[in-house]
Amino acid sequence: MLTGLLQPMAVDLQALYPKLIHLMLDAVFVVDKDNHIVFVSNACESLLGYLPNELIGTLITDYMHPDDLAASRDSIVSIMAGKPHIDFRNRYIRKDGGIVHILWSARWYEEEGVRIGVARNVTALTQTEEKLRYLAHHDPLTKLTNRALFYDRLVSGLGAAHRHQNSLALLFLDINDFKAINDVHGHAVGDRVLCTVARRLEGCVRETDTVARMGGDEFTVLLTDIKSATGVAEKVEQILMVMNEPLGAEFGELRMPSCSIGVACYPVDGEDADTLLSRADSHMYQVKKCGR
Repeated sequence: MLTGLLQPMAVDLQALYPKLIHLMLDAVFVVDKDNHIVFVSNACESLLGYLPNELIGTLITDYMHPDDLAASRDSIVSIMAGKPHIDFRNRYIRKDGGIVHILWSARWYEEEGVRIGVARNVTALTQTEEKLRYLAHHDPLTKLTNRALFYDRLVSGLGAAHRHQNSLALLFLDINDFKAINDVHGHAVGDRVLCTVARRLEGCVRETDTVARMGGDEFTVLLTDIKSATGVAEKVEQILMVMNEPLGAEFGELRMPSCSIGVACYPVDGEDADTLLSRADSHMYQVKKCGR
């Protein structure tokens, strides 16, 4: 007699589907063949800041970041040719002007004549990835290129110099008696001196050149497309002059330490990265030994 009471109630799944879509944390877009938005789920408001009725009827391409528009259009063409995308990333401009990074899963449905895309906000993930990539290639104290990235750029620079029959120069810089600064004034002051050296070196080179901290108080500078040995010598003199400028008032009575610079040029002093680094390092120690 109670059997009928225990039977599950019939559920109208068709009626539930729209509610399920609006419950999704990811935003759902339905776009026609001309890129007009015909439907968006409620999650789009938190994603882009627009209410659904503000988006429907507008072009989805209007909200794409200009720098990503070409790649996004290529992705659309690929999807409509029958190649679903499940991991495409691009950036959109929010209503408040902010930028949101989106991971897309999208497919074209020929019979219905629409493209359905599910958009996930991966801004936090993207920023974390960018930070990790930055930390992997930069010195955390001075924000300069680190040893690993500098080596890669040196190898690339040598390849370009070989192809175009150009010269390049590698400078190896060491701060004289830097240990005394740490011992007398503390490592915090020493770190500030290192950062000062980094900024001064950056101010002496072009955007096409590279300044790196190799570790401790050692820095390197890669000068590309060198026209003459005289140009290298002039650059060394410029760096020495800039390094001799007094420290700011925040350093008190501390004087800016001098530095020693070794030089190695391609192809005269070597044709590979390791040889040039070794020659520049050896020359730097010769300069230090001579006291200038």
